[in-house]
Amino acid sequence: MLVWHHGSALQPCRCPLCRRQITLLIPGESSLRQRHDPEAAEILEKVETYNRLFGGGTNGLVQRMRDLPFLLRRLLRELLDPRRSLPLVIRARVYIAMFLSAVYIVSPVDIIPEGILGIVGLLDDLLIVLICFLHVAAIYRSVLYFRHGGS
Repeated sequence: MLVWHHGSALQPCRCPLCRRQITLLIPGESSLRQRHDPEAAEILEKVETYNRLFGGGTNGLVQRMRDLPFLLRRLLRELLDPRRSLPLVIRARVYIAMFLSAVYIVSPVDIIPEGILGIVGLLDDLLIVLICFLHVAAIYRSVLYFRHGGS
């Protein structure tokens, strides 16, 4: 929050380490548990304000690729933890996307067949997996955005 308040209030701040724009702030679980504490509640309100201002924008493909490992790790942790809950529709969309990409990879029908082109034929399978992961990450990012300040 100090980095944002030190710079321009009209544009997202940049990470002090890697200089990328910060487009979504996600509070840790410990700060969410301390929501009743006035100091923590004030910081969480500022996080929600930041997310309302800058979290809903579209990201470029490079930014989405950089966010992919973080979002997928967090999604997996949330899917496996029984104390956390995702809406049923979101869970269903994630499972359907994963299932359909697995069916495509396993099926003998391919856009670029491996039998004819060899190892080059695996490119379409890798592309489908990448598209699936990007789609699932975008779904989860929208859940986080609405959970932490979006409207």
